[in-house]
Order: sequence, then structure tokens, then C-alpha cells
Amino acid sequence: MRPVRTDLQGAGNDSAGALESRLTGCSRESFAGGFWGREPLLNRDASDFGDVFSADAVDELISRRGLRTPFLRVAKEGAALPDSSFTSSAGVGATITDQLDDTALWRAFAEGATLVLQALHRTWEPMADLVSALSEELGHPVQANAYVTPPQNRGFDAHYDVHDVFIVQVEGSKRWVIHKPVLPDPLRDQPWTDHRKAVAEAAGQKPYLDTVLNPGDVLYLPRGWLHSAQAQGDVSLHVTLGVHVWTRHALAEEFTRAALAVLREDSAARRSLPLGPEHLESELELVRSRLLEAVAETDVRPRFHRARRSQGRPAPLGPLAQLAALRNLDPTSLIRLRDALAPRWEGARLITRVGWLDFAETDVASVTRLLDGQARTVGELGAALAERLLRAGVLVPAER
Repeated sequence: MRPVRTDLQGAGNDSAGALESRLTGCSRESFAGGFWGREPLLNRDASDFGDVFSADAVDELISRRGLRTPFLRVAKEGAALPDSSFTSSAGVGATITDQLDDTALWRAFAEGATLVLQALHRTWEPMADLVSALSEELGHPVQANAYVTPPQNRGFDAHYDVHDVFIVQVEGSKRWVIHKPVLPDPLRDQPWTDHRKAVAEAAGQKPYLDTVLNPGDVLYLPRGWLHSAQAQGDVSLHVTLGVHVWTRHALAEEFTRAALAVLREDSAARRSLPLGPEHLESELELVRSRLLEAVAETDVRPRFHRARRSQGRPAPLGPLAQLAALRNLDPTSLIRLRDALAPRWEGARLITRVGWLDFAETDVASVTRLLDGQARTVGELGAALAERLLRAGVLVPAER
């Protein structure tokens, strides 16, 4: 068995990406070649995550932000509690009935329940920034959940996830027991509940890793690896960064969809099968041959890029700030590309997460210079282009 832990100190390299400087403690190449999708990696004292999330952030989200389900779920002794047990109306002017009830949540927590804050990248700005940076660096969609567990309690029984995870211990400590997969590299429609018996049997064997995570520790687990966790002597707060990996199977699905779209326009493929079962074998061979031809003549890259763009969101845009930027536009105004747009060119068409724009060939070079994310003046780009891109939500005002 290869070593599972690096025991490296946090890289502390501000020029490195979030993967190296905050999570793995090793280069992107080392992580990709030795651990990505293969086996766990434990990095002791990876980083101080207090700037990203904290116990105070948990209290604020639950008690002051008006969160609704499914932004929070509650688990106790391995099972999820019904939403109705911790939600209620928020009173006059906010009578929606599925808002979090902080009193009910406090009582459940005091009785040993784990609080799970889901999709933190949509509700907590520092986490959104980290998730956006990590997603761009990995090339795979990322989400963030926080798990708040009372002392000596556990949230869920041994299970596996259908996405890779970086487990970031923020406060307190938690014991993690890891076992090898019963189904390596599960797809998104192959949850652990389809293999309950095998998971339970594997969880009863000697673990691959049994360790306690303390604040600043990070544990990477590829999808499929079994895990369970229990808080130790104090409240445990950890964040799970879930990486929803693209797979070769996903690419095969895109090929299949594209090929079927081609065959849809083929009159021979739409033709009825001959009468009688005696023609089945010849028809199977004919369709197989035509399907392979359709796959060979299909370019799935545009479809794949569209699918990837749809899995993420651009950086937040303030409508009032955007309007003020338009009204005060002059040659010295600073503008920049909006973050997390995933821009790419198809000829003279710029495609982003907020739509596409066609440009004259003479403008392509000017717009391309903006794609590095650096701030530039309106005078460098030209007032007409700047106004068009600001109105489209592609550019945003930059700070001086």
C-alpha cells in the first residue's frame, strides 16, 4: 500500500493556485499523477481556513440570513430528519413556511444532530470565491457543504460519494475511518444505497485509514471511497468541497446524443423496420454501422463546452453598480472581465456563461485582450465596445 499521508506543511505560496497553496501541499502535477481519482491524500496543517468559514459564519447563516431548505439539512444517528422538524414561517412579510427555525435547530443540535449547510458557494461570499477559483483550476464543477457536529456524535453511517471530496477541518476535531471502494469510480446514478450490503460488509473490515483531523488538516477522497466520521471532544466544523468530476462516460454520452441528432435528420434511419423478425440481424448490423459513422463524423466539443458552462455560475453582478458604471463611462473608466465566465471563441463569436456575442473581425483582438482578467481603461477598448460588453454583463467596473 502506498503512503496515504504527505504530512507536508501548507505551501504558503501566494503564486500557487488554491489546490496547492490551500489544500494538497504539493504541486498540481504531483497531485494529478499520484492521487487524483486514485487514492486518498492527507495533508496536515494545510492552511488556516478562518478567512473562508467559521463558527460565527454558521450562526449568522442560520439565525440571520433567512435561509430556506434545501440550503440546510439535519442528520442524526445516520439518518436525515424531516424538513418539517426544523422549518417554519418567519412571520409577517416572510410567511414562506420552509425557512429555517433557529430554535428548532438549536434543540436538535443540543440533542446530538448534525447540521449540514449545503451549497455554501451560493450563500457565503468567501466560500464562493474559493469554490470559483478551485473549479477554474481543476476544470471540474465544485460545490461546498459545511457539517457541524456536536461532541462525540456522528452524522451519517459509512457510505461513499459519487463525487471527489476535499474534507477541510475548520474547528474542533473529527475522527475519520476510510475503507477502499466496493464500486470504484461510481457514476452519479450509482449511489451507495444501491450497494448497502457490500458497503456495510466493507465497513466492518480493517480500515485503509483511521485518523483524526484537526483544524487546518485536509483529506482528499476520490469518489467511491467509503467513509464515516465522529466528532471528538468538542463541536466539529468541517467543510466538504465536492468535485463533480467529468468522466469518459460523460463524454461518451455527449457522443451518443450528438450521433442520435445526426441520425434524426437521416431519412434512412427514420425508416420503419421490415415486417417479420427474420430481418432483425441485418437491421442490427446496418444500424450499428450507421451509428458508428455518425459518431465518427460528430464533433462533440461544442456540446461538451456548453455542458461544462452550464455546471457553473459567473461571479456575482450588482445591477446598481453596473448601471452606475454605464452612466459614468468615460475614457479613463476602469473595466475588467467578469470572473468565472468560462469565455471561449468560436470564430468571431464570444461564448460565455451569460450568453454569446458576435463581433466584427476588427474587434476580436481588442476583446481578446480583456480575457486575461486584467483591468483596462475604456479608452483602450473603445466606448462602444465597452458599453456593449457592460450591458451584456461580460464586463464589470474595476477598482482603481
